[in-house]
Amino acid sequence: MRGRRSGRSLDLRTWLAGVDPGLTRLRLASIAVAAMVLAVGAVATVRGLLAPAEPVTVLLFAGVLAMVSNLAVTEPDLPRRRVTTALMILPAAASTVAGAFVAPYRVPAAAAFVAVMVTAVWVRRYGPRGFALGMAGFMPFFFTQFLQVAPAQVPWLLVAVVVGISSTLLLRGVVFAERPARTLRRMVTAFRARAHALVGATDTVLAGIGSGGPDERDLETLRRTRARLQEVSLLVEDALEQTTAGRVWPGLEDDTLALRVADAELALERLSVVTRRLALPQDGDPPEPIDPVVVAALRTGLRHLQTALTAGQEHLAILEAANDARAAVAGLVADTRPGRERVQRTAFAVRRVADAIHHAQVDAPSRRPDGGAPRAPSLPPPPPAGGAPAPDALAHRAASADPPTDLPPDERPGPASDRPEDDDVRRETERSDEHADGGARPTDRETDPAAAVEPGGIALSTRQAVQVGVAAALAIVVGELIAPSRWYWAVITAFVVFAGTNSRGDLLSRGWGRVLGTVGGVVAGMGLAALVGGNTLLSLLLLFVCVFLALYLVRVSPSMLAFWITAVLALVYGLIGQFSVQTLVLRIEETAIGAAAAVVAAFLVLPRGTRAAFGEAVGDVVDAMDRVLAEAIDRLVGRRPGTPPREGVRAMDDALATLRQRAQTLAAPFARRRARSSYQRGLRVLVVCDVYARSLARTADQVADPAWAATLDPAAARVRANLDGLRDVLVRGRRASDGGRVRAISAERLVDAAEEHAARTEDPHRRTTMLTAARLLRRIDQAVVGLAVDLGAAEDTDGTDGTAGEGQAPSTASSAGVANTRSGS
Repeated sequence: MRGRRSGRSLDLRTWLAGVDPGLTRLRLASIAVAAMVLAVGAVATVRGLLAPAEPVTVLLFAGVLAMVSNLAVTEPDLPRRRVTTALMILPAAASTVAGAFVAPYRVPAAAAFVAVMVTAVWVRRYGPRGFALGMAGFMPFFFTQFLQVAPAQVPWLLVAVVVGISSTLLLRGVVFAERPARTLRRMVTAFRARAHALVGATDTVLAGIGSGGPDERDLETLRRTRARLQEVSLLVEDALEQTTAGRVWPGLEDDTLALRVADAELALERLSVVTRRLALPQDGDPPEPIDPVVVAALRTGLRHLQTALTAGQEHLAILEAANDARAAVAGLVADTRPGRERVQRTAFAVRRVADAIHHAQVDAPSRRPDGGAPRAPSLPPPPPAGGAPAPDALAHRAASADPPTDLPPDERPGPASDRPEDDDVRRETERSDEHADGGARPTDRETDPAAAVEPGGIALSTRQAVQVGVAAALAIVVGELIAPSRWYWAVITAFVVFAGTNSRGDLLSRGWGRVLGTVGGVVAGMGLAALVGGNTLLSLLLLFVCVFLALYLVRVSPSMLAFWITAVLALVYGLIGQFSVQTLVLRIEETAIGAAAAVVAAFLVLPRGTRAAFGEAVGDVVDAMDRVLAEAIDRLVGRRPGTPPREGVRAMDDALATLRQRAQTLAAPFARRRARSSYQRGLRVLVVCDVYARSLARTADQVADPAWAATLDPAAARVRANLDGLRDVLVRGRRASDGGRVRAISAERLVDAAEEHAARTEDPHRRTTMLTAARLLRRIDQAVVGLAVDLGAAEDTDGTDGTAGEGQAPSTASSAGVANTRSGS
């Protein structure tokens, strides 16, 4: 019974670690609410001693400033975060004074409101600090209009500003200051938890094979879980920029930790891909009946992997579980009979994950039983019969040039002509579930420097500042017609929906989500108002609970922020004696007006098409990927680049996260664009190339052969040229069927030459590493050229020095599906 209870406790800890990686959302919401309580309590105490008759609005003002200062400051560096928080007092005080003095005058107040909004958006060009200071200028001005404050209240409001922001500075910057080392530990724990979830989702798909086929919902869960795993792996990289692994695990280097996380991520991605293919065979796969015994063996291996990945497991228990996982699939790995390729490939993927867990655990320090300092464990290598060799054991392989016979056919290194053609990448790019959406890492794109000039000659911050000004003016006019005393709700909606948007489609989606969240919040607010029944203490308690939920869920969905903030407003109206159902319904109307005004402004004033934003993101991804490939090739041939490889990989992953975000609107079902599938396919190809490029960058650190440059450089140059050509198609719509000049010519023969040089290397470790690098380069080229052929940007016949799209179906005009971006969105 105790063991069962312990197992449930470990499972619960694992689940909690994966829900909120690094506890970032919990920390944000908890510290914000604590700061609000501290600010309200401090101002209430001073008010009770000096001016009991002062309206309760000053308390609300202090609480709002505490919440805004927590939410707006997003800088990762603690000293800069402290400075930015302190600087927020200046614009907040200035806008408070201005707002209080113009509030009694309708037209000057409206004009000043528009000016404040435009300025708050324009200063976002200065990065996270500009974003925070802009919010500090906007929100106090808004609340002076909302609360209809009088000039006589200015001294108390300034006290509220100082106390509210200082509360955040004290709690977030000093008392509960984020410790980078602790954050890194939590992120690694979250990565293990997400890996545990991915293995569980894979096991669910396998379970469906024996019961009539996998459920579509299980496949969708597998895809989302896989995207969330990559999100956390990127967060680990973020944490490593703020601290070192040695501060958490003495003796462990940053590069080693990053390598182990990348190893595990790639192994788990491969496991999810081959499992889906096992469950749903692709066209061209040989018939392969799946025996229930085979499924049982695979699932046994997965359950052992879950045990190894469960939070709180002992060091030796993890190693034992990894060994058990290898042993469970050892027979399937060794089964090389024809017609068993998909099963063998899946079993080998299970073994890969077990090996990644084993090597990560060997690298990680363990604690002595007496609780002493961490030490590096002395452990035996993985058993040779059931596991892949450790990296340092590859050198002990026989010096023969023959590939290892224990690998599946598609995993054996060697010339392409000597092994069966592996079409995994091409087939993966054709599936509808391979692109990631909401699971991508949350990015603060609205807080990134926006001063870069767009192709149209206007910076994003300037474009949005003009659009916000027009939207605010329109919202004020229409809002006044609906309700002269509540027009500010329309204005704040017009302002908020522009935060984090980059295109018209993105803004339309965000505005629609805010309206839906507001409608739900009105219903919740009426229920809460009925519950509290005028009880001030209960209202304040529920108010803080709603604020906590709003901040905890804002990074999950902006609609949830609108939902809970609307519920907060219902409680605020009750506290100030202005609650009514009509008021909340009016909020829905004003929110819809503000969202509509923002959409109209975005479509008519300096419009920026969704496809243009997508194309810009594609260009950023290709540029970053080209840099990663160039640096990897330089290291492989002994030319050491001047920048660390992690910087290029990080930039590539950030660009891909942005591309995923911008592709959501284009790929949404309600969009009903004829080219929707082509955007999805383009994204999927770049996702696959990202995985292979990261793996190539990691492999490049293990060998350097200057003599390889004669064959590897031409192959890499052709692959990079093909990638750039695909960018032209996706961004500019130039295709062969349109008479464009874009031509992607396969690098197969050039890669063959590079592979032949690698195969002649005598050292077995170097030979295996070089063949792996050549294979990864080939996979990138296959993915890119395969899509280029389908889009009419590559010939489907033999090229002059390569085979373009060899073995693929001829492209047609109808398959050249990416719409020409010059036509707008």
